Amino acid sequence: MKKVEQINMFSGKRLQMNESIEMTITSIRAYGSKYKHWCIAWSGGKDSTTLLTLVIYLIESGKIEKPETLTVMYADTRMELTPLYFAAQMIIEDLKGIGIEVRIACAPMEKRFLPYIIGRGVPPPNNMTFRWCTRQIKVDPMKDELLKLFKEKKEKVLMLTGVRQGESAIRDQRIIMSCSRDGAECGQGWYQQTMPESICDTLAPILHWRVCHVWEWLKHWAPLREYGDFSTELIADAYGGEEAEEVNARTGCMGCPLTDKDTALDNIVKRSSWAYLAPLKKLKPLYRKLRLPQYRLRKTGKDSSEKNKQRLGPLTMEARKMAFDEIISIQDAVNEYAPIIPGAQVYLLNDDEQEFIQQCWKDNIWPNRWDGTEPTGDIMMDKIFSDGTIQPLLIID
Repeated sequence: MKKVEQINMFSGKRLQMNESIEMTITSIRAYGSKYKHWCIAWSGGKDSTTLLTLVIYLIESGKIEKPETLTVMYADTRMELTPLYFAAQMIIEDLKGIGIEVRIACAPMEKRFLPYIIGRGVPPPNNMTFRWCTRQIKVDPMKDELLKLFKEKKEKVLMLTGVRQGESAIRDQRIIMSCSRDGAECGQGWYQQTMPESICDTLAPILHWRVCHVWEWLKHWAPLREYGDFSTELIADAYGGEEAEEVNARTGCMGCPLTDKDTALDNIVKRSSWAYLAPLKKLKPLYRKLRLPQYRLRKTGKDSSEKNKQRLGPLTMEARKMAFDEIISIQDAVNEYAPIIPGAQVYLLNDDEQEFIQQCWKDNIWPNRWDGTEPTGDIMMDKIFSDGTIQPLLIID
């Protein structure tokens, strides 16, 4: 009798597309039946869009049993790449058309990316010591919406996430919080690790999917009527069309300060239909400039309660106003040539955000423990160490 080989994610054989889908079905059947209420975390990037459209297809085709309620939570960071946002709006309309509830999870005004920087004066994030953006504009709003859902349902919810690490990472049995490994979506691992266990359990049904399967689904399967007729080919096209898999660009914010290159944006603006987005390339240099000492305040070190004696701090008012003008200039340059169709224009700062920022300036708002009287970071001063000892300047003008 011939022995039948059982395929699993830990075997040496590379999974094929149908096998990956079958494993996803098995995973959802095994865990989904334990919960009445499901929630899908959706950022609009390639992995979470694959998860979303695949789950909807599996439910609509009867391959998995539909839960009592299904809620889609779209993380609107206000900084998503325009083609992804454009595609997300089309998919949202498709979902509403079949009766799927979609909730928008967006950070409150005072914590949104650009108002937080230009209004409150908090410096742009970096990967080393000051990465505040992922949690603040993506994870926390999702958690807030999830808590509301939990209170409505009065029982634990199953949160489905698009976390996907590829076969090698699965063998390591690790989920990392990377924004660059295997073209993963920025911060996607945070969902898996920070969603409160008291109100939800998490399941990553496409954890085992290879990146080529993600692109295959988005480009060739999901757009077909029998698989849902979703507008996912736009996502693949935005990252290089037929070369999307080879490019393997991560999906993050416009001009993301946490990466060395804007690979996705670089490839987007090469396409004639999105070439008008080229001015967005000026965002990353602007964020880097704002982290320089001359645009920020510095503690003098004379306050004995300060542990980090002479740390760099918030942006000066002049720097905030300079950044505001540059952002508006970039926005205007994009929209001058943007197609006159809904969703094609870019509003880095909408009217409400501009009003909030200007009110922060008027109210002289500074981050905690700063008041705006501190010297700028480029002014030379005596070095004060943590133990209070002072090293005087050796050179005095």
